[in-house]
Parts: sequence; C-alpha cells; structure tokens
Amino acid sequence: MESVFEAFISNPALYSAGHLVGETLHFPTNTEEVQSLLKRIGVDGVRCQEYFIISFDSDILGLYDYLGEYENIDELNHLACLLSELDKSDLEKFEAAVASGEHTSGVGDLINLVENLDCYDFYIGVSDDETLGRIYAEDMELINIPENLRDYFDYEAYGRDMRINEDGGFVKGGFFLPNGSQFIEHYHGLEDIPDDH
Repeated sequence: MESVFEAFISNPALYSAGHLVGETLHFPTNTEEVQSLLKRIGVDGVRCQEYFIISFDSDILGLYDYLGEYENIDELNHLACLLSELDKSDLEKFEAAVASGEHTSGVGDLINLVENLDCYDFYIGVSDDETLGRIYAEDMELINIPENLRDYFDYEAYGRDMRINEDGGFVKGGFFLPNGSQFIEHYHGLEDIPDDH
C-alpha cells in the first residue's frame, strides 16, 4: 500500500539525554512494522514505554499542521487507511476542508472529516467572486438572467453575496463550502478502529 504520510518517531528518554534515536514510520502501516520500529528505537514497553513524534511529512496539503507529537499510532494508521481509500477529487476536497480549518482539532476530528466529505462541496479552480457568480448564475441556473442583460450583470457582486450567504470560502485550489448535509461523528475513540486498521 502506498504511503499517505510519514512520521519520525523518537524515544523521549534518549532524546532528553541528548541522543536523537528515531526512525521514520510510513502510514498506513501494520502491527509488525510498528512493533519492530519501536523495538529498534528502544521503546520496549518495559524500561521505556513512551514515544513521541518529532515531525510529519505528507503530500496532503496542510495535514501535518494539525498533527501533534503525542498522537496515537493506531489513530494515525486509521486516518491513513481512510485517506488511502479516497479518490483524487475526494482527496482535494479533504485538503480544502483542512485548509478551511473544518474539523481539524486532532486526529479524531480528521478521521470524522474523512468520513463526512459528502457534507461539503468543492469547486476546483474557482478563486474569485466573479467566477463563482458565473457558476451559480449560468451553470447552476440559480438566477434567470435574460440573454440581452448577461453582458451587464454584475457576476462579481452576485458571487460575493452567494459566498457570504452560503458560508463558503476560497482556499488553495478552489471554493469550499458546507452543503447542508448532517455531519455525523462516526469515530469516538480507539474502540472504533477496525481490526484491519
């Protein structure tokens, strides 16, 4: 399975003693890889039971900004498994949601965000009010503009009003907005992680 993100995991006891002992773990992963890595960095579950994450890296824009040093590896793996199942358009929608700050207060929030992407719409490449106004007026036909008045219609003002009224916003890559669907919290804690994740 292709890596969705990676984390550099370190042994805090050795780190505080001045030794940078750690390794990169690629997510999604499996139990054997995690246990092997922890053993190699001296987190044996007896003398040293803790680990911490020094850094994250990902091609998913902004994701690592919302991941912290004490994240749970099982939760991270569940998130990675869910992200690995997304197609390109849903991945772009997820990046837009993250950029907008929607449900980003921790790994649990991000897991629920992946599970609720159908609650959002994302218009790729739409980066200004005029383009947005044209989409709402011409493509969606939300307003009937007579043909002879189209050259005089203020698409920018219409797009700005729609953006404000729809509670949407421009993010890197396009226009993102909630579509009114109910956001359901599927994930409440470690007990909700499937065994294969």
